[in-house]
Amino acid sequence: MKFSANSVWENKDKYDVVVIGAGHAGCEAALACARLGFQTVVFTVSVDSIALMPCNPNIGGSSKGHLVRELDALGGEMGKVIDRTFIQSKMLNKSKGPAVHSLRAQADKANYSRTMRRVLEKQERLDIRQQEVVRILTEDKQVTGVQTYSGAFYRCRAVILCTGTYLKARCIYGDVSSHTGPNGLQAANYLTDCLKDELGIKMYRFKTGTPARVDKNSIDFSKMEEQFGDERVVPFSFTTNPDDVQIDQASCWLTYTNEETHRIIRDNLDRSPLYSGMIEGTGPRYCPSIEDKVVKFADKKRHQVFIEPEGLETNEMYIGGMSSSLPEDVQYEMYRSVPGLEHVKIVRNAYAIEYDCIDARQLKPTLEFRNISGLFSGGQFNGSSGYEEAAAQGLIAGINTARKLQGKDGIILDRSEAYIGVLIDDLVTKESHEPYRMMTSRAEYRLLLRQDNADQRLTKIGHEIGLISDERYNRLLMKIRCINEEVERVSHVHVGTSDNVQDLLKRYESTPLNSGISLTELIRRPELSYQALAPIDRGRPEFPADLKEEIENQIDINIKYDGYIKRQLRQVEQFKKMEKKKIPEDIDYDAIQSLRIEAVQKLKEYRPVSIGQASRISGVSPADISVLLIYLGGK
Repeated sequence: MKFSANSVWENKDKYDVVVIGAGHAGCEAALACARLGFQTVVFTVSVDSIALMPCNPNIGGSSKGHLVRELDALGGEMGKVIDRTFIQSKMLNKSKGPAVHSLRAQADKANYSRTMRRVLEKQERLDIRQQEVVRILTEDKQVTGVQTYSGAFYRCRAVILCTGTYLKARCIYGDVSSHTGPNGLQAANYLTDCLKDELGIKMYRFKTGTPARVDKNSIDFSKMEEQFGDERVVPFSFTTNPDDVQIDQASCWLTYTNEETHRIIRDNLDRSPLYSGMIEGTGPRYCPSIEDKVVKFADKKRHQVFIEPEGLETNEMYIGGMSSSLPEDVQYEMYRSVPGLEHVKIVRNAYAIEYDCIDARQLKPTLEFRNISGLFSGGQFNGSSGYEEAAAQGLIAGINTARKLQGKDGIILDRSEAYIGVLIDDLVTKESHEPYRMMTSRAEYRLLLRQDNADQRLTKIGHEIGLISDERYNRLLMKIRCINEEVERVSHVHVGTSDNVQDLLKRYESTPLNSGISLTELIRRPELSYQALAPIDRGRPEFPADLKEEIENQIDINIKYDGYIKRQLRQVEQFKKMEKKKIPEDIDYDAIQSLRIEAVQKLKEYRPVSIGQASRISGVSPADISVLLIYLGGK
């Protein structure tokens, strides 16, 4: 083992939990453990990289916005911090149904990191330590502590790995390769050896990338389309008063690549490390580099390019949609072929980054390693991509670490309860050889798992865990009561063909009435809404001002989609039956006759916790599941 000093000594500070890494996963994990009463220390290669956004400084987006709202409902921190530090916010997919509505906010990069750091610094029972962890100590496959590069031992009862993209990281553009983490920060070069050689953990080599950052003063915005935020901003956190996030927003800008851009890229593909073999790691399929786009979508004459500010106190602009690892001279030529960027000056080159991560199938659904008690893992280190996916895993890893130390069962959210459940189930159950990205299409029950009802789905669980206060939980119960009572009330309120009713319908280009009708039936009309019918609904109650928008939106959705929601609830009922059929940890698959050899191998490898999880393992057929059910039924 390599250390920077000859002396090896034991730190006498008492810790229950060590968190390795202070990115988005590490922050949530550390906060959860400390808030649940455990003395926690978080190690980072640099305190300046806490909650860093080395790629696009935004939070949310399609399906990712769902994760942040779910995280907030469980008691996480990301939603609160982005509400305090965003500079532009949009609700995406508003032209579609509510199941795919997703919040996305552009953050002030420096302010977000600074604000999250202050949250950690103020948290009781949480220490921050700038030091590289090089070894995890175990006895009889039980975590006992960690050792740092300086030679210091820290005893603890549990460890959470949240190393992100730092393990043996290598940044590459052209033939330039530097062994650094993102943004030129120090890489963590030694822990991988311990994980592989001492703990027997299977590792992958993944890749991601980022575009150049350019000087705002060198951009001609007159050749671009200005992109504004929403007129009325919706906050991420259910604890944020909507009136507090109505700010003057910064603009983003839209431009496009062209055939000249694509020609430059094609002419220089032989100099791209992606195609020369210099990069070993597998990149994300759903967030490709501009080189990949040009090669894989050769019929496309142009690609969108978003110019987005990195913050209010910097001139750096992010070139969204043009991540690259091409040589520096090609980057200049390529970017300057884009309208508005003809004279652009690069502040930071685009680069690809390679890093070590794990095969997440070694984890239980609680995010604890199956073969090492007390060792948990969360974030990009689990083979995922994105800040939001990382934070969600970090929170669950932190919660389950605390619950293990409390002697309680871990929290496992299933696929019908949360996008977080889909994310973790996919990671620990399905084989993946590329960075995993959350998408709405991955959620089978997305009509139920909407971003707008995350609090109704998960706050009760957060309260039971101990991360949601009684005050917040009681406020939610009041909100749910208001929604249910109002849905019931409007079903019994009828209106006739009076002039004021007909005038309102005419205003919304809705078919006039020939006879009386309930408000519920009117709300179901696509062109009408609960809010729109207020002038003809005299008995409408007053809702609390800070909850009014949320309550009215929920009433509208519950009524309009009632039939679809009931149908999906019936589907969930069937799904739950399979998830509730637990498989004993000590089951001997070799003793089960009629199971195919492949199924036995896969089941022994994954050790699924339920019949439901077993059914989602590649190589386990419906016939194998039937055999399992018969076997378990006879036990």
